[in-house]
Amino acid sequence: MDCVTPIMDVATRLWSCASKHSSYVIDLQENLCSLRNEMEELKNVGEDVKRRVEDAEKRQMKRRNEVNGWLNSLTALEREVNEILEKGDQEIQKKCLRNCCTRNCRFSYKIGKMAREKIPAVSELKNKGHFDVVADILPSAPVDEKPMEKSVGLNLMFGEIWRWLEDEKVGIIGLYGMGGVGKTTLMKKINNEFLKTKLGFDVVIWVVVSKPAKAEKVQEVILNRLEVPRYEWENRSRDEKGQKIFNILKTKKFVLLLDDVWERLDLTEVGVPHPNGEDNMSKLIFTTRSEDVCHVMEAHKHVKVECLASDEALALFRLKVGEDTFNSHPQIPALAKEIVKECKGLPLALITIGRAMVDKKTPQRWDRAVQVLRTYPSTFAGMEDKVFPILAFSYDSLYNDTIKSCFRYCSMFPSDYEILEDELIELWIGEGFLIESYDIQRARNEGYDAIESLKVACLLESGESEKHVKMHDMIRDMALWLTTKTGENKKKVVVKERARLVRAREFAEWREAHR
Repeated sequence: MDCVTPIMDVATRLWSCASKHSSYVIDLQENLCSLRNEMEELKNVGEDVKRRVEDAEKRQMKRRNEVNGWLNSLTALEREVNEILEKGDQEIQKKCLRNCCTRNCRFSYKIGKMAREKIPAVSELKNKGHFDVVADILPSAPVDEKPMEKSVGLNLMFGEIWRWLEDEKVGIIGLYGMGGVGKTTLMKKINNEFLKTKLGFDVVIWVVVSKPAKAEKVQEVILNRLEVPRYEWENRSRDEKGQKIFNILKTKKFVLLLDDVWERLDLTEVGVPHPNGEDNMSKLIFTTRSEDVCHVMEAHKHVKVECLASDEALALFRLKVGEDTFNSHPQIPALAKEIVKECKGLPLALITIGRAMVDKKTPQRWDRAVQVLRTYPSTFAGMEDKVFPILAFSYDSLYNDTIKSCFRYCSMFPSDYEILEDELIELWIGEGFLIESYDIQRARNEGYDAIESLKVACLLESGESEKHVKMHDMIRDMALWLTTKTGENKKKVVVKERARLVRAREFAEWREAHR
């Protein structure tokens, strides 16, 4: 009996070992199935993680590195598992004896062992893959700083708008004015101020709207700013996106900055809760070229962004020219004032011309610039490709050809000339711009509507005298450029300022002119 016990013990151990190893062969199909199922679940987890990682911002780089390490492990493990599955499937296809016995027991044993040993590794990596906060481990800043150059002459308007932001009764603010006057620059200044003074707002969102206003485009910018994972909204309808935005913003105190608005944007359609002082204390600020947009957007406050005063205009121009050029000759400061005078305080023109004069350090070149701006401003560097096209957007947006014709006609009056409204309307009637009707009062009413439309679009301004209008010099230059820039209209309109006798060589030009 003493010798039997060791023998039984050895036999038991041999059986246990043999049983364990034989299970690799016997349970090959089951192990392969389990491994395949685990791998499928792991791949699903991996796909979900990949989608969320794509939406993670740079601020989440530390967390992303951890996830990328996990994804690298997933790729390596998936390659190994696929190799095991492929070999295992091939081995199962080779079974004989009614699918109960393998032809190559040793190889099946090897594959079965590898499959069973990989299952815990897959399960472990799967458990590590639940990155629930991959997209918000590091919350983004409430404000994205906007790049901007040093501004001049905006402090007064900025202070007024900032006081309204502090006023609970003011929810919507509209900034309007002619193109190139500095509306976007002013709003950038407001946006960046939130970096220093947050006023308790949770998020500041900047959207460039432009024309035509598309709710879907605005929704996409807002969803990205709110860091909503793309897979949650990319293929959803506009209403579904709007609901998603609404559900998030209704819980926040937000500032929405809409730049370059040309027509009413339906906030409800976008999903933005209406800013008011009773519920959400949120704010909406937008820029536009038309005062009418301020009305249809239901702005509580309207601010007209005006051109710069003469001293501010000179300061901006001098900033763009640079002190080195500005002081390179004693005559240049006086000539600079003449150029600034021609720009009539329009920042876009001051900046464009200032940059063009940076390397001009002789009085002769500055005097030449003054003469060009007075006679043929469209030929000055940057005017035809940077200044006039931007101003012309307002002209292009006029809603009919009658008003466009009335606008172009105003450019024939001298610079800074104040036009009596009644006289202007009579001239328009005489030119045949207004409706052909025997009812002269009806034609006059149409003329008054045209004047109001041009004033609302910031293409005409009220004069100093009552019932007078005038045209900003840069707007006038743009109108003349529009009239003569095409081959069809070229030389049809000739405008000469500073009356003098016509020289012989100018007769041909005058004879070809239509007006």
